[in-house]
Amino acid sequence: MAIVYLSLGSNKGDRIGYIQQATSLLGLTENISIIRTSAFYETEPWNMTTKTWFVNAVIEIKTTLTPQELLAECHRVEKQLGRTPKETAGYADRTIDIDILFYGREIINDGDLIIPHKYLHLRAFNLVPLLELIPDFEHPVIHKTVSELHNDLENPEMVFLYGTRVDI
Repeated sequence: MAIVYLSLGSNKGDRIGYIQQATSLLGLTENISIIRTSAFYETEPWNMTTKTWFVNAVIEIKTTLTPQELLAECHRVEKQLGRTPKETAGYADRTIDIDILFYGREIINDGDLIIPHKYLHLRAFNLVPLLELIPDFEHPVIHKTVSELHNDLENPEMVFLYGTRVDI
């Protein structure tokens, strides 16, 4: 049984509702148990031209699914909640985005699946929720803790606890 951290984000429609629905749907999936969730954070879009801010959270799950099976399940939930395939290169507004941040301490580079997530160490919207859950967890490639990675951010985005600014 693996302990896995998933990032959930939405900047289209009922942002909080989509994250809650995605969490519920994942929890109803055979071989996935939700352990705990971070708070919800409102964040500026990262590396996107959209002006619509995201709501982000991280969930900790326990699963017997392989990384590829879990990725397929995440894509199924995204599709069920109205996520459409990209029509152009780059990022686009989305009802829900689910990324695998960590799958235990595994390192995977398999075409469409890279674990740990390749941009995790650059994104405050991933690191701040992870600080709540696993501040001392060591990134298996970079060999720094989540706290150290957060401290290394050169230009951290404004990350707001939903409705309130959080100074970290």
